[in-house]
Amino acid sequence: MPLSHESSGSTPRLKAGARMLYLLPLVVSLAAVLTACSKEEKAAGAPGGGMPPANVGVVTVGTQAVALQSELPGRVEALRTAQVRARVNGVVLKRLFTEGSEVKAGQALFLIDPAPYQAALDSANATLAKAQANLAQASAQAERNKPLADAKAISQQEYITSVATAKSAEADVAAAKASVVQAKLSLDYAHVYAPISGRIGRALVTEGALVGASDATQLALIQQVSSVYVNFTQSANEVQNMRRALAAGQLRSAGSNAAQVEIVLDDGSVYGRPGKLLFTDLTVDPTSGQVTLRAEVPNGDGLLLPGQYVRVRVAQAELPSAIMLPQQAVTRGSTGDTVLVVGADNKPAPRKIKVGNAIGNQWVVLDGLKAGERVIADGFQKMMVPGAPVNPVPFSPASAASGAAPAASAAASH
Repeated sequence: MPLSHESSGSTPRLKAGARMLYLLPLVVSLAAVLTACSKEEKAAGAPGGGMPPANVGVVTVGTQAVALQSELPGRVEALRTAQVRARVNGVVLKRLFTEGSEVKAGQALFLIDPAPYQAALDSANATLAKAQANLAQASAQAERNKPLADAKAISQQEYITSVATAKSAEADVAAAKASVVQAKLSLDYAHVYAPISGRIGRALVTEGALVGASDATQLALIQQVSSVYVNFTQSANEVQNMRRALAAGQLRSAGSNAAQVEIVLDDGSVYGRPGKLLFTDLTVDPTSGQVTLRAEVPNGDGLLLPGQYVRVRVAQAELPSAIMLPQQAVTRGSTGDTVLVVGADNKPAPRKIKVGNAIGNQWVVLDGLKAGERVIADGFQKMMVPGAPVNPVPFSPASAASGAAPAASAAASH
């Protein structure tokens, strides 16, 4: 009986040992798999591992002289503007021009009823003729009376009276001539002529309209737009800061280039003809703190219209040794601007920089970089492991653009 009791008590321990012997190969296999995975991960992160370094486009930092451009809001203004107005009273009989066409100085534009002014001219001519006849008679009488007065045949008073009558007749002739000139002017003003050459707008009156000289009724508007003015403003603080930087030697004058401006249209395109800066106002507007500037821009094709809103790019100074970077190389955030700089070991590291103006698709870097350093501008998406070595290749904007198009189309398809 005791023997059979011991046999029954050892049976559970024998079963547990058998299960352990069965699980031991599985545990050993799992440990081998985990060790192999760990070795593969280490090999992938180490040089010469299974994953080669990512190819990234880099820009080697260099310095160059860069013109600083300011982009300012402006309005287009016609070079010359003339309001065509009535100078006599009357009814408009004809419009003698095509609306929206080019007119020449002295070209007839409107005809106001000339009949009353022709009659006034005829009356003035008749008055002049009468005055000239009276002058001839009075002058002859004075000449006849002179020898008679010398011979005491007539009184001296009678001779003086005849001379005064002749002089009065001369004055009547002069007044009549002035009346004739005035009548001619009024008759001429019945024909309304263009005061300047330019493009004329729509007619502001129609045939049959009664116009007057007392209120100087406006008939049309002529504007010269073969060249136009562009008036724009700049902050007085910006002007002062630029002057201080120039005085301190941080900037230098852009020279002859400072006289050129570029016009940016509403759609963002740059107008093909550069203009020239005419003047900078010396007075600051007290309500806005702005200084007014004016440029003249050729407009032979008539693309720029008076009153049109444009943006004006003007180069007023330049950095003698500036650093330029493609905008895609700079990461902008609330804490500042950063770039990835590739070190001597080909490992990228973030670097804080300070950027200034944007020129085209590039930033002007004011601080944080030195000449000769390499900055990543393309291939960010290929860097899977932060801080891992990369394979720097020269950055090409053309190749970057061509590579971005397939990526964009692939993203759209998904």
